[in-house]
Amino acid sequence: MQNTVTPTHCPYCALQCGMNLTPAPDGSSVEVRERADFPVNRGALCGKGRTAPEVLSSRVRLTSPLVRDAGGALVPASWEEALGRVAEGLGRTRARSGADAVGVFGGGGLTNEKAYSLGKFARVVLGTSQIDYNGRFCMSSAAAAGNTAFGLDRGLPFPLEDIPRTGCVILVGSNPAETMPPSLRYFTELRENGGTLIVVDPRRTRTAEHADLHLAPRPGTDLALALGLLHLVVAEGRTDEAYVRERTAGWEETRAAAMAHWPEYVERITGVSVPELREAVRLFCEPEAAMVLTARGPEQQSKGTDTVGAWINLCLATGRAGRPLSGYGCLTGQGNGQGGREHGQKADQLPGYRKLTDPAARAHVAEVWGVDPESLPGPGRSAYELLDALGTDIRALLLMGSNPVVSAPRAAHVEERIRSLDFLAVCDVVLSETAALADVVLPVTQWAEETGTTTSLEGRVLLRRRALTPPEGVRSDLEVLHELAARLGGGRNLEKGFPTDPEEVFEELRRASAGGLADYSGITYRRLAEENGIFWPCPASGGPEEDVHPGTPRLFHDRFATEDGRARFVPVSHRPIAEEPDEEYPVLLTTGRVVAQYQSGAQTRRVDELNAAAPGPFVELHPRLAERIGAAEGEPVAVVSRRGRAVAPARITTAIRPDTVFMPFHWAGEGRANTLTNPALDPTSRMPEFKACAVRVEAVEAGEPARATPWADGSRPARRTPTLRWGAADRPRR
Repeated sequence: MQNTVTPTHCPYCALQCGMNLTPAPDGSSVEVRERADFPVNRGALCGKGRTAPEVLSSRVRLTSPLVRDAGGALVPASWEEALGRVAEGLGRTRARSGADAVGVFGGGGLTNEKAYSLGKFARVVLGTSQIDYNGRFCMSSAAAAGNTAFGLDRGLPFPLEDIPRTGCVILVGSNPAETMPPSLRYFTELRENGGTLIVVDPRRTRTAEHADLHLAPRPGTDLALALGLLHLVVAEGRTDEAYVRERTAGWEETRAAAMAHWPEYVERITGVSVPELREAVRLFCEPEAAMVLTARGPEQQSKGTDTVGAWINLCLATGRAGRPLSGYGCLTGQGNGQGGREHGQKADQLPGYRKLTDPAARAHVAEVWGVDPESLPGPGRSAYELLDALGTDIRALLLMGSNPVVSAPRAAHVEERIRSLDFLAVCDVVLSETAALADVVLPVTQWAEETGTTTSLEGRVLLRRRALTPPEGVRSDLEVLHELAARLGGGRNLEKGFPTDPEEVFEELRRASAGGLADYSGITYRRLAEENGIFWPCPASGGPEEDVHPGTPRLFHDRFATEDGRARFVPVSHRPIAEEPDEEYPVLLTTGRVVAQYQSGAQTRRVDELNAAAPGPFVELHPRLAERIGAAEGEPVAVVSRRGRAVAPARITTAIRPDTVFMPFHWAGEGRANTLTNPALDPTSRMPEFKACAVRVEAVEAGEPARATPWADGSRPARRTPTLRWGAADRPRR
């Protein structure tokens, strides 16, 4: 192999940082080097990006298909045997119980080509409506709110480069210093340029340390906080009346709803003081331009759509949307979380961000696919509802690029449902906790071993390039779908509709997306290579090749994507989380990430350097709570919810509220945070409530055995803990 440099992108978060890969002389691995020409990270990489090649090693990754033998063990097998078993397992279930008895579960890390092909495979080959993906757990609430308000959902309607040039940013429920470290420079530059940063988070995170103002609301009260700020905007005469009149609809009802949330009332709900509320409004409204950016904090709630909608209302009332250096945006989490939901692996969508229930959308996509529109199934279950139906309505599952045994809410229950399946096939690069339960595991190529596109949090479509030949015994997901289509097509030659060349798939994706909200029809691999990415929508010009659409870095400056071009206010009101604390479970649990691990940890937990930095789970708790339960730093504590029990070492800090504990969710086993979390769903987005549930925290006695569920016999523990009170002196601090 030639020792050439391949410009490409990181496999992890939605920044999709640019990097250069240089193969080793024997072609067995690659070295990551700085790539300063990519404008998002400008050469900077976090530890995960720097160490990404470690997962390419045969020491940690799968290099042969595995099948379950008669004794129940996973053993190596040929591709012919493994694919035959998958086709037989899916086909048998479909024949016996109907197409909807077969489910498909995808991932936000799949390239656009894979996500597109997976959605097409589910609907054309399997004929099932039961397909969704783990991106439902990422930003579906923000997507729902953005579609309602603006008529279109794109994580950021402006490039990251606009952030340092605005006057104020309110960052809600996001910790980019740990989740996407190269992006922190944008907020640092904002402050260096004279702008202000307001961070909303119940913890004093590394990001909050950089803020001019840190608001630490009780978990699950972000909706009330946004309403309180809007109340003050109205009361202090800071509404942009001309903008509201000319560019929006629905203001009167929204204003009335906000006025019911006066500052003292909001202080009682959130724990954020009235002076802090007033200061936040002043900092946000005084500059000419400002932004609100949300992430998982306000979104992963059973009222996440309304919560994001309330923050959008704040932007609209102050004229901070659809104007230069202003607007609402969502910081997408997964590497292709944006593109992954645009092109068909989501339960209710077709390629181009088209609605599956729209007859015109069905007709357009069906024509591209060469099928009858009537043959396309309707919308299926959302992600958690699909997982909850495993083993009952859904008897067989094909899973690609996800690890729900660790990442799903109420994870012990999800694991039980997965174990109850008649058949499970998993495509992955490593033997994740979910793959370990499969009947067949198919080893697939990774980011450096394949070409494909992703779409970053900016809506910038990017080209990842192949730099390395995959090991013998490994195939791409596109090859898997091609082979399965041949075996399940009943002699109809369906495999012809599933090319293995990613550029050929992308050319079809372009046609399928044409005219949709997420229009990629003007984007080509050649342009992506030459232009360092292109922002959608980018329609085809229909004219000479040189007459191309430049892409759309900034949305909504002329009009919003609604039918009349006006943004929509949506009146919302505060309501409690699905599971408020009580005497038995007096503390709130919130979950999140740490800088050295990523998502379910299936890949990063196999990298020595990252494990040295973050070796395992922990429970972050306030000294008052630690004293109350007799916990000591580094000693194990148990966190118990109505769904189960997790045990991890205590990390005692004043950076968290005394009525709240925090656990990162990257680990399996007894420290699995998602054993505890509540699957209560947002009624619109179907997002589970990861960010707030009632728990009890207990010190663990020496030698006490770990228990996954303390009331397996149906009884409830009798122990009760007094409710903790929180005052101004206990605000999270350094």
